[in-house]
Order: sequence, then structure tokens, then C-alpha cells
Amino acid sequence: MEPLHFSFIIPVYNRPEEIHELLDSFTKLEGGFDYSICIVEDGSSISSEEIVGQFADQLDISYYFKANSGPGDSRNYGMARAIGNYFIILDSDVLLPKDYLQVVSKSLLDNYADCFGGPDAAHASFSNLQKAINFAMTSFITTGGIRGGKDSDKFQPRSFNMGLSKRAFEASGGFGTIHPGEDPDLSLRLINLGFKSKLIKDAYVYHKRRISWTKFYQQVHKFGMVRPILNRWHPKSERFIFWLPTLFSIGFALSIVLLLFQIKWLLYIYIIYFLVAFIMALINSSNLIIAFLAVFAIGVQFFGYGYGFLKSTIAIKILKENPEKRFPKLFFKHVQ
Repeated sequence: MEPLHFSFIIPVYNRPEEIHELLDSFTKLEGGFDYSICIVEDGSSISSEEIVGQFADQLDISYYFKANSGPGDSRNYGMARAIGNYFIILDSDVLLPKDYLQVVSKSLLDNYADCFGGPDAAHASFSNLQKAINFAMTSFITTGGIRGGKDSDKFQPRSFNMGLSKRAFEASGGFGTIHPGEDPDLSLRLINLGFKSKLIKDAYVYHKRRISWTKFYQQVHKFGMVRPILNRWHPKSERFIFWLPTLFSIGFALSIVLLLFQIKWLLYIYIIYFLVAFIMALINSSNLIIAFLAVFAIGVQFFGYGYGFLKSTIAIKILKENPEKRFPKLFFKHVQ
């Protein structure tokens, strides 16, 4: 294996303040690694170019501006121009722990894979809402683990923290036009091409998730909508577990109806589940407010994902509609 030279690929859309925080975390990385950073401005009206310039003397960094075509195409744009032989893809709303590259480099040297993913965590500086949503998105009792076998060579990374060799990028053509869902789509195509993908569990990033309750619902709703599309494209990836948020939501609605007839046992099951979630969030955060918010976030997550999944399943699997025509807002167009 040739020596690894990492190029970080970071698309950004109207978030210069996030780029400043992320680049500042780069200046604190330990290990003395040779790496480069490629910032791709995806048609923003609020530019990050001035912020990038502030770090030009401290970091090996390049900046590109292109027409808006979505994060997947912007990552492809950056990888096509990056100088490294191994790309690390980040979202603009993450922060890097100081040992991030040390962990990644050691893992790849010990057990090389052409694709890897890492988890996300909540930084101490995050708001209570951000910490609550992080718990809902990462906990094993929610939808946090629905992405492939974690201990196998078929792990499906998420693009807020994802590694990809130049060889794998060139063989696969990179990300497609769907968003969200472009990352599991690429992971599944790489696996079909014979590339190994793995989880580096200690290579976490702090994922800030600058979202309100409304934006959180919209995000998980889209996650649910894209899964039946991915199942159509990659039939072998379809699993019953993807139905759980939908069944959870239907069951909760049924428990309320049954309560009107004095049938309470189903509602008690949900009460127990949310109580367990509350206790786990409280232990995790040591904060009552975050624990209460986490319970609400889990409810939003399950209903948003479940409804989106059901709606898309009916359209895609039962009515056999064309995904791009039925859900055009889930697709971007490539630009040159």
C-alpha cells in the first residue's frame, strides 16, 4: 500500500461561521500529518471565501466555488481536484477532536479499507437541543444503528464523517444525485464493486446539527423517504428493520385509540419505552432538560422517518412510480 496522503473534502452552503469553527479545529490536530483541505462552495449566496483566506497561512487549503448542485456532486467536484490519494469527507457542521487523524491513520495502516465511516458525538459546547437530537440520532434504541453490519466489511458510512480512497472514487464515479441518501447509495455500490468498507468506532467527530424542531422533522422525514428508493436500487439491502419506525408510529396511534376503549396495555409498553429512553438520556447527559428533550426528539424521529418511509413505499413499491418524478426535491442535477 502506498503512503496515505489525506485530502479533506468539505462542501458548504451558506455556512461561513461553521467553516470557521471547523478550520479552527484543524489547527489543533495532533500527529504532524501531511494533509490538504478542499472547500467546495455549493452556489452559496453567503460566501466562505474570506474565512478560508484567514487560515491560508496555517493550513494547506484550497477553495472552489461552483453552481449549486447538492452536497454529493460538490464532494465529487472536490475529490476530482484534490491532491491526496485518500479522501476524508466531512460536513461543514462538524468539529474534529485533536486525535482524529491519529486514530484514522492507525486504523487504516493496521487494517486497510477503501472506505470507512466514523460516528458522531456531542461536544460540551453544544446546546441542549443539539445534545438531545444527537442522542436520538445515535442511540441504539432509536434508528441510530440502521446502516449495515458494524463489525463486518460492509459498513455503510454517513458522509458527515466518511473516508474514501481515490481508487474507490474513480471506480464508482462517486456520489449520485439523490440527497439525502447519497452516502448509503455510494457505500452499497462500492460493496458491489468488491471494495471493503469498515467502521472506525474511535474516529468520531462532533456533529453540531444546527437545526430546529421543524428542520429536524424535515430531515428525518427525508431519510425515511429515500430508503424505499435505495431498496429499489439495491434490493439486497432491503431489511425488515427499516419498517420499525413506521410500525412504531402506527402502534402508538393505535395505543391512543385503544385507550378510548379502556384498553391500556399497549400504551403502557410505549410509556415503558420512553421511560427507558429518558433514563438512558439522563445517564448520558446528566441533565434533566436534555433527557426530556431527547424523549421528544425520539418521537419526532420515529414519526418523521416512519411517515416518510410509508409514503415513499406506497409510491415506489406499490404504485411503481418513478422516484425522480414523484419526489423531485430529493434529487439534484450534476454540474460540470
